[in-house]
Amino acid sequence: SGSPADLAFARQVLDEELGSTLPWYYVPGNHEVMGGKIDNFISQFGPARRTFDHEGTRFVTLDTSSLSLRGGGLDQIKELRSQMDAAAKDRSVGSVMLIEHVPPRDPTVQKGSQLSDRKEAALVEQWLADFRRTTGKGAALVGSHVGVFHASHVDGVPYLVNGNSGKAPAGPADEGGFTGWSLIGADRVTPGEQATARRQPWRGGPDWVSVQTRAHVDELALDAPSALVAGERTKVSARVTQGARTVPVAFPLSADWTGSPNVRIGAADGARRHHIATLDPATGTLTALRPGAVTLAVTVNGETRQVRIRIAAGAVAPAA
Repeated sequence: SGSPADLAFARQVLDEELGSTLPWYYVPGNHEVMGGKIDNFISQFGPARRTFDHEGTRFVTLDTSSLSLRGGGLDQIKELRSQMDAAAKDRSVGSVMLIEHVPPRDPTVQKGSQLSDRKEAALVEQWLADFRRTTGKGAALVGSHVGVFHASHVDGVPYLVNGNSGKAPAGPADEGGFTGWSLIGADRVTPGEQATARRQPWRGGPDWVSVQTRAHVDELALDAPSALVAGERTKVSARVTQGARTVPVAFPLSADWTGSPNVRIGAADGARRHHIATLDPATGTLTALRPGAVTLAVTVNGETRQVRIRIAAGAVAPAA
């Protein structure tokens, strides 16, 4: 809650766990003002909204603890407009990332965890889309609040809804309803990339931000056959167990699929002579090309499982 005692305890935990080794900023949400005022949050964590630059990206965090932008003050809306205008002209800034607890859109069917004022939501989306289109620089938004992980694009702008870390998810496991955290990577957007994006805005460039949604893993299982026949296709899948919850390893959960050198990870039409099998992670399709043996592996949040698969020229003999 937003009581002084609870916020002081939160500050203590963060200081003990992170110390001074990793710079961090706390973006307030509605729980930070439950049973209290935003002033209680500010006394522990500093300003409820911030702007800072890091490695060519301008980060703007806003206060949506009241479930709206204007609840955090009209000044923060003016400040967002001012910072985006300044970033458009600043050659040292190649992208803008807006971070707010409540996202413009709730991807679930309930639509109950989004900015309460739909005109505010439309305004933010329009500003970000116009910034990307007119400058060729990157624009993105990171939100939370919904209780599921989700990623999408609106007018070429990437949007991430970050799920819950400890609280129970608010959606089905196969629709982002799992616990975990997100690791976001932002690349510098070069002047050449900006120019290309301005000339061809319909292509959705620049391609500058990536996200890994890292699920908590109690158990990880990889489902694949131990034997195939050359020319055969089959499906490979994996699943994560979180307590009583089973989560399929598929969008929006991030995973690294790898294999032995004789496995092509990607579309089958990219296979070369030394590949005897291909795995397309997008579809889960494993294609056996030639006789031999391969190893497949999947990694989720540092946990890895692998399987050895034999590919026969003819029918696979039954096990003795």
